[in-house]
Amino acid sequence: MAHYDLIVIGSGPGGQKSAIQAAKLHKRVLIVERTSVSVGGICTHTGTIPSKAMREAVLYLSGFRLRGIYGKSYRVKQNITMEDLLFRGSKVIRQEVQVIQDQMARNHVELTFGLATFIDPHRIKVSADEGSHEHTADTFVIATGSTPARPPDVPFDDETVIDSDGLLRMKKIPEAMTIVGAGVIGCEYACMLAALGVKVTLVDGRPRLLDFVDAEIIESLQYQMRQMRVSLRLGEAVDRVERDESGSILARLKSGKQIASPTLLYSVGRLGATAELNLQNIGIEPDARGRLNVSSNYQTSLPHIYAVGDVIGFPSLASTSMEQGRLASCYAFNQKANPIPEQLLPYGIYTIPEISVIGPTEEQLTREGIPYEVGVARYSEIARGKLIGDEDGMLKLVFHLTTRKLLAIYTIGEGATELIHIGQTVMAFEGTIDSLITNVFNYPTLAECYKVAALDGINRLPRQLKCATEPNS
Repeated sequence: MAHYDLIVIGSGPGGQKSAIQAAKLHKRVLIVERTSVSVGGICTHTGTIPSKAMREAVLYLSGFRLRGIYGKSYRVKQNITMEDLLFRGSKVIRQEVQVIQDQMARNHVELTFGLATFIDPHRIKVSADEGSHEHTADTFVIATGSTPARPPDVPFDDETVIDSDGLLRMKKIPEAMTIVGAGVIGCEYACMLAALGVKVTLVDGRPRLLDFVDAEIIESLQYQMRQMRVSLRLGEAVDRVERDESGSILARLKSGKQIASPTLLYSVGRLGATAELNLQNIGIEPDARGRLNVSSNYQTSLPHIYAVGDVIGFPSLASTSMEQGRLASCYAFNQKANPIPEQLLPYGIYTIPEISVIGPTEEQLTREGIPYEVGVARYSEIARGKLIGDEDGMLKLVFHLTTRKLLAIYTIGEGATELIHIGQTVMAFEGTIDSLITNVFNYPTLAECYKVAALDGINRLPRQLKCATEPNS
């Protein structure tokens, strides 16, 4: 039995950064990874990395990015297979694993494989094929991630009725697919499949997509998805899923409608991967979806046990999980943490087109009585937009009516998840829209959108507010 300052359960983004931060504080650290495949967790093997690699393969092989220039029939490869789509991902995964292993080694983080279960609040058992062993620690970080929800009344067979993990194991691209659940994952896969020419029907009980994103941005996304022939069935709840006599999968809606397709992707929520940790043995109670409640310092009900990443719920992004892991180790070992304000956290959604946002929606600002104005730049008026064949993209700046400080940024289109960080930096320094007007951006770039949007915003102001104010006013 070995004793550690910190044991991290899970080697995904949150677990990695927690372990490395503690190691840099000269603590003895062990990561326990359940899968015997390799490090990296769900993010590297079945989540973010393979799905985004598939997206890049789809965009390239389908010629989607250049259809605005060469026409809607343009394709790099005519007969695209699942092998084509997965080839890129397998290479990227191998490279990512090597990077993670190198980081662990350089920071002297120990690693063991097996299923971790709590014996008591300071002791775990790690069970593997070759046997089991126990370890103790002063502090623990639970970073086990999440798994797709698989309700017992949905007839999963991992071939025709699948979850999001199963999509990456499909042997061939289907002619049509019904996707139940229009969350981030459902929307991303709907766009990828539609770009390949798959007939996609997206079903969700909510009246609009992604209700945490600005309404105008979502209107643009819905329009562009329909242009790709995605059929949106919003405000429709699925009553049951079954097979008919011909072998088709039927999604029976509560409204009485029926949607038939050869395949169905069930993507309604994810569950925190806590079921096998034996948390009841130490008095920690997950919620009904397996997630852990934590304090602002990421502590569970036991102060020496922390939790980060998907296992604590929204926003469940790799980027925020990394920061949560770093912060948890800083808090655990009494180090200055300097957490980023929540309103400065960026959200990246890899639909086609991609979306990125920072800050509250217009609806939130209106409810809170905050006076604001908006400036918009459209890719159609930016030279770079024409060069890359994307004339539907847009950047939207929201700024305070009197102080002119940036309050929020919403963007949709090619490069949106990169473009957002210019505005994020301005917001972090409490910059004003005037600083974007007086800045010079390379030409032609998408970054020019900031200057165009800022000028548009100023032009919308009443005459008495148009005069430039001091940058920090």
